[in-house]
Order: sequence, then C-alpha cells, then structure tokens
Amino acid sequence: MSRESLHASTVDALVSWSAPDPEQDALRHAYLAFLAATDDACLRRCEAGHITASTIVVDASREHVLLTLHPRVGAWIQLGGHCEPSDATIADAALREAREESGIADLELSGPIVHLHTHPITCSLGVPTRHLDIRFRAVTPPTVHGELPAIMRSDESVDLRWWPVDALPESARSGDMASLIARGVGA
Repeated sequence: MSRESLHASTVDALVSWSAPDPEQDALRHAYLAFLAATDDACLRRCEAGHITASTIVVDASREHVLLTLHPRVGAWIQLGGHCEPSDATIADAALREAREESGIADLELSGPIVHLHTHPITCSLGVPTRHLDIRFRAVTPPTVHGELPAIMRSDESVDLRWWPVDALPESARSGDMASLIARGVGA
C-alpha cells in the first residue's frame, strides 16, 4: 500500500474501463494524461487538482439510492472523498469512503468504474483546486424483510438519506448526478 500502488491502480482502472460515451471517454483520457504528468495525482496535497474516489450506493431492489447532503457543495450527492496514502487501490478508496460515510460495514463495490466527473472546489487544502472524481457503484445486500439497510451519518455530512429513484431531490435530478444515478441503478 503506497502512493505508487494507488497511482498504478488508478491508471489500470481507467485503461481497462470502456467509457459509455464520447464525453466520458474524453474525461478518461484527460485523467490518464494528468496521472502521467503528476506522481501525486491521487493525493490531496496535489494543489493543481487530485483524483478523488466515490460510490453511488443503491439498495438491493435498485429502487433507492443513498445520498449525502454535502456541507461544501450544498447539494445531495454520492458518497466519497479523498484518497488516503493507506489506500492500496482507487477502488479501495471508494469503498472505504462509502463505508465510512454510510455506516454500512458489509458494503462491497459492484463492477468497474461507472462514471467520471471533474469539478472545481475549495477542499481541505483551503485553496481552489479541482477534483477528478472516479465513481464506482455498490449494491447493498438484500435485507431480511426487504427494508432499506440501516445507515449512520458521518461527521462529513449534513444529512444522509435513502431516496426513491423516482423521487430524487432537485439537486440529483439533472446533469452529472442524474447520469451517475442512472448508470448506478442500471449498470
């Protein structure tokens, strides 16, 4: 587990991923170029921007999606955040973040990357930067009586809630969130 393995796994994940459309493929190539130019691309100390890892969490029925009300973004989004030097792979980072932010200990990723998104943000560095977000999907195990899995909000969230896919909050109904949710539910 090192900066090198995290970097290499990110390159491998992007190289092996078949992007679903030209826009996503263009982002994939941009991420690969950034990784080729920057050894610290996966660590938050990289001020020019850095790779982040996130997960769209759907319930076993694929009728609900778990979203967090992010304090800096001010919108309902997927779970995720910064990679840590202890993360062996980009998928490990996404899974760690999803487990920490959901409280669902037995959560597992389901498949390869589902979506990429780049956005400007002033994160924990305290300076404007860019997040080059690599997004995965997790489907929760079925529950005994079909109810939604219990969740526990972390300190990194204002709120955490299961949303019916057909009754999403306004901030999740368009743009990249709508694409991410559609790919997470349908993938």
